Amino acid sequence: MKLSVLANLYRKKTLEEVLALMQSLGVDTVEIGAGGYPGKAQCDPAVLLQDKTAFYKFRETFNAYNISICALAAHGNPVHPNPEKAKAFDSDFRNAVLLAEKLEIDTVITFSGCPGDHEGAQYPNWVTCPWPEDFLKILKWQWEDVLVPYWQQTAAFAKEHGVTKIAFEMHPGFCVYNPETLLKLRAAVGDTVGANLDPSHLIWQGVDPVAAVRELKGAIYHVHAKDTKVDDYNTSRNGVLDTKPYTDEYHRSWIFRTVGYGHSESYWRDFISALRLVGYEGVLSIEHEDSLMTVAEGLKKAVDFLKPLLITEVKPRTISWA
Repeated sequence: MKLSVLANLYRKKTLEEVLALMQSLGVDTVEIGAGGYPGKAQCDPAVLLQDKTAFYKFRETFNAYNISICALAAHGNPVHPNPEKAKAFDSDFRNAVLLAEKLEIDTVITFSGCPGDHEGAQYPNWVTCPWPEDFLKILKWQWEDVLVPYWQQTAAFAKEHGVTKIAFEMHPGFCVYNPETLLKLRAAVGDTVGANLDPSHLIWQGVDPVAAVRELKGAIYHVHAKDTKVDDYNTSRNGVLDTKPYTDEYHRSWIFRTVGYGHSESYWRDFISALRLVGYEGVLSIEHEDSLMTVAEGLKKAVDFLKPLLITEVKPRTISWA
């Protein structure tokens, strides 16, 4: 298991500056934003696919710093009810797949997306309850008429180009937001679909990340290292559904935190051990979204916190004492 960083947290730095920083922290593999919400600050697939010189320079920059790319991040909503937005997200994802093929990377991370509630809608409609029955009709239409057909076609495209792992970040606001919905889409589309397991989005929903790891055995393709702190006082008054700005930390029911500031070292040891238990040997990719810390401080604390906890040696075939 290796430590990685989602590098788009430094959007204003050059690729060279980002990699030099990663090198100084002792991080030897990174997840690079390649479209959609993560942006294209250090990696624009549309450019790199057309310009051989730019592609060569991009690839050699990583070699110069002895840092590899573990995955491309192209989170978006390619089933957005606004056709122009959907087209842009779809284009970004497909370009990320084509660039991954050229870089010999098998994993692209994204969101499932969320359609509207009918043809001609302008905004996504995330269904969270079964009553009134209108919501179930919306949900059925979203999955059967939009989501599954789109991802069946798109997963086939990805597989044709060597991307065998589409890692969906389970995120509220999109159709895939927990293990159950991830496995539902995987059952309909095939094993090209798997999870980018980000515990921070599960924690505030009341999902135990260790239970999620065990539920998703064999379907975990990438893991984010990000913590969440649930505010017991605010939650006891208003519950966990919260639309207040992320900057209103004092009044929110929960906020994202750097690993170790939402849960203890023991909690993260259990999480990492569960990943080993189900056979996951990939990366833990730090995603910094802690609004109480600068990026520099939050990232360094996360690296220092996680490094001693990682299980880095190959799992033994035999038990030494047995």
